[in-house]
Order: sequence, then C-alpha cells, then structure tokens
Amino acid sequence: MRALNVMVGGLMLGLAAPALAGEDAHEKAGAGAWWHEAVFYHVFVRSFADSTAGPLAGDGVGDLRGMIERLDYLNDGDPETDTDLGVTAIWLMPIFESPSYHGYDITDYKKIDSDYGTNDDFRELVEACHARGVRVILDMVINHCSWDHPWFRESIDPLSEKHDWFVWEKTPPTGEGAPGHTVWHDNFRDKNGQFYYGFFWHGMPDFNARSAGATEAIFDFSRFWIDEMGADGYRLDAIRHLIEDGVVWANADETFPWLERYNAYLKSVNPECFTVGEIWDETEIVKRYIPKSVDSAFEFTTCFATAEAINTGRSAPIANAMSNAWGAYERGRYATFIGNHDMDRVMSRLGGSEAKAKCAATILLTAPGVPFVYYGEEIGMVGVKPDEDIRTPMQWTGEPERAGFTTGEPWRAVNPDAPEVNVERQAGRPASLLRLYKTLIRLRQDNPALSRGSFELVETGDERVLAFVREADGQRVLVVVNVSGDEIVDGWGVDAGALGVEAGGGLRELIHGAMVYWPDRGGQDSWRPLGVLGPNTGYVVDLR
Repeated sequence: MRALNVMVGGLMLGLAAPALAGEDAHEKAGAGAWWHEAVFYHVFVRSFADSTAGPLAGDGVGDLRGMIERLDYLNDGDPETDTDLGVTAIWLMPIFESPSYHGYDITDYKKIDSDYGTNDDFRELVEACHARGVRVILDMVINHCSWDHPWFRESIDPLSEKHDWFVWEKTPPTGEGAPGHTVWHDNFRDKNGQFYYGFFWHGMPDFNARSAGATEAIFDFSRFWIDEMGADGYRLDAIRHLIEDGVVWANADETFPWLERYNAYLKSVNPECFTVGEIWDETEIVKRYIPKSVDSAFEFTTCFATAEAINTGRSAPIANAMSNAWGAYERGRYATFIGNHDMDRVMSRLGGSEAKAKCAATILLTAPGVPFVYYGEEIGMVGVKPDEDIRTPMQWTGEPERAGFTTGEPWRAVNPDAPEVNVERQAGRPASLLRLYKTLIRLRQDNPALSRGSFELVETGDERVLAFVREADGQRVLVVVNVSGDEIVDGWGVDAGALGVEAGGGLRELIHGAMVYWPDRGGQDSWRPLGVLGPNTGYVVDLR
C-alpha cells in the first residue's frame, strides 16, 4: 500500500491505496475495458426475489440470498445454454443500511441493510456472480446521506469537527438560478439559526465535497466495497448536484476536478473499477464528465428519443439522438437504456404494446453504448408513478397474489397482470418478449460489430425506417428497424453500392432468419435487403 495524495479544500489528504497510480486512470479504461462489451441488468433488490431459506425467507422483501437463488435466470455460467437471459453485469440499487424502502438515504455506508442480509451474504453473491462471469456494481450515493446518519447528527454542533462535512448557512443564497423547490432546511433539531443544504429532501442533507474530512470519508467507504468486498464498480447517483456554487445547483465547475480525483482513486484501488454516472441532463452537458470524471454516463436524450420515435412512428427522433451521442462521446463511453427506476416503465410509456416493446429492445441492444436493462423490462412489466409502483415485485409466475416472488406477503402489491405477464409463461413462448431479449443479448455478445463496433446512419427514403451500419474486427452489419406499426413493403431502400454489397452471395439476417433479397446487378441505388418489414420489427443483416 502507498498513499494517494488528494488535494481538497486546500488540504492534502493521504489515502491508502495499492501501488498502481491513478493519474492516467481514465486511459486504463480504454477500448479494452470489460464494460465496453457488457450488458447490465438493473436490479431493485427489494423487489427481485425473496429468499426461500434462511432468516429472511418469506418475509415479503427481496434480499441478497434471493438474488443468489435466481442467478441462473440472469446467467447460468454456461455459454452453451440459452435458457438464461445472458447478462454479464448487474447494478444493484442501494443496499446499505437506511431507514427508507428505497435506500438512497444511507445511515451506514459499510453495512448491508438488515432487510437484505449481511455483508457475508454480499460477498457470497459477488463470488457466485464472478463464477458465472458476471460483474457487480453498486449504487453509491456520494451527494448526500440520511439526516439520521451519525455524521450529520454530530455536524449540527458548530463546534464539531464534522460540522463542515455538510453545507451550513445562516443566510442561504437566493436569486435567479436557484432551484424551484426548497433546498435550504431549517435545523429544527437544534434551533441555532443554521440552515443546511439538502437538494432532494430535508431528510437527505448534502455532503460538503469541499470539506477535506467529508471527502476522505467518501473515498474510504467507496474503497471498502471495491477493495474488501469485491464489487466491480459504482453507479454514481445524482453527481451533477455534488457541489453547489451559490445558486448554481448543478454541474458547477468544481464538480469535475473533484470527480476526476475520485475516479482516479478508485482506479488506484482496482484498475478495472467501473464508474457510470447519473447525470440527468442534455448530451452536451453529460459529455463533459467523460472520460475523466466518470468512465461512462447514462444517455437520457437517447432514452426518451427511443420512445418518442416508436410512439410517433417516425425514426427521426432516435436517429438524430443516436447520431448526436455517437459524435459527442468517446467511442462506446455512454450508457444506454430505455427505462429505469425513476421513470414510468417503458411498457407503460409505449401504451402496453408488446410489439413496441420489442422494437425498443431491438434498438437498445443493437445500438452503440453500454446497455442497461431494468428488471422486469424483459417481460414487459408495467408501472406508472408513484415510485413504489414502478418498483413492484418481479413477476416470476402467474400466481396472482405473489407471482413467485415470495411465500409471504409482498412488501408492495404485485401488478394485476402477473397471471399473463411473467417469466414462467414467456419462457415457453418462442415469440415472447423475453425470448427476444435473450436472442438480442446473445447476438450482441457473439458479434463484435454490435458489442463495440463503429456507427453510421444509413438513408432509407422512408421516415418510418431506421437503419445504421456497425463494424468491428472485419464484420459489418446493417440494422434495419421499422419504428412504425405499419407493414412496409415498398418505398424504402438502402444504397447497396455504398454498403459494398454485391449481387449474389450468402447474406444472413441474424435475429429472425429472414430471407435476404439480393440487389439487381444492373442497379444498386435502392436495395431492399428484406422484402417486407414487419410492424415495429427490427432486423440485423450480416454484410460479410
């Protein structure tokens, strides 16, 4: 071990770290990093699987041992089978000790919440995942903690050494640019004329990232899960709010160098540590964080554009977003998704249409970036806010009250559609949404052009048809997606000559095994590689 020196607030911190330096850490997470070819599964542990044995069995709350029991569904470790989903990484939403059901207000950063098990259970989960070739990243909340955290309680005293670990003001700044909701909260626990800053809620006081003591504490608990517990990285919550500058409450200039030091430190602990940031903002803002502040970040613009394109039947929104993202970030550095735990489920945003959900999945898993699948998305689970109803129990079986999630009373009511929408039923249907997810995930992992290839939009002559080419390691594929609900026969095509496609040959369509029509030898200006494009259907043509 050596000391990694970190300058914060004019003070030099000496933090213990392994021998690898962190200065060029972002370069060590280049094109060969493991996460470039990963497909992530985004899990709310409370709702995924209640264990069937042990002290937490049947209590109606999902837990880590329940995750272990269900790992074969995610990845059974055997590449020759096709019964598992095939994901190669999982993101666990907050599992540290917390007074809330969601866990984003943490009271102990080094302890698994008792609802989910123990630290030993976490170690066992990581070992079981690694044995299957699956990485595990944790939701790390470094912007704020719970107001019940001992650190915050101690900080209320102005004479405490932890007072500057949080943001205190006697006269909070106001004016143009200030957030449109209450962020400065009266210290009602000890009326001493102080206000503390909590961007999201009075129960979540923000850390003061300018404080050397707070920074050292954040670095330490972040090291713990990587160095001592075996985690492979972090999804970093709400990091655009990390540092406030007067009424500037997001993307403040000081945020970036702080995160650069933090990311470098994590790389010094483990060079393969992966960080993906939640920066709910436009692409032009998000790209400022990559690659030094975080390895990757979620592409919200592309997420919303996917649903817009499919709901309107026009490819322009998603085509423009994909092209903009490809040009904005270093290759493959952004994370793609079509839904998450903070928005209405994608099936609900798509009007409950399985065909539209299949279309969205096809775009997600054939496009550039690092794809994340929200649990239950692969079977078409629905849900609209409040938040608890977009985080309902996983629907494993058609049992109406419990859906195979628990033998007890579920912490939140199971969706009423569980008898029709569940893993058990879809696993046996060749044309199900679940089967398509399994096919697409394997297709992405088996074809380098899809997992890490280049990207180029292709003109089709029809606003309903999205087409793009991806290329890597000598493989070129053409992806064609009909984002509309129409069956398309005529009026579209691609330039076969520009794609280097000649008449004859043995081109294959990789998803459906559809017949590919060859271009005429006399003219290749408008080649229709497929005779009919089904409604909301995507195709992948291997151009070799």
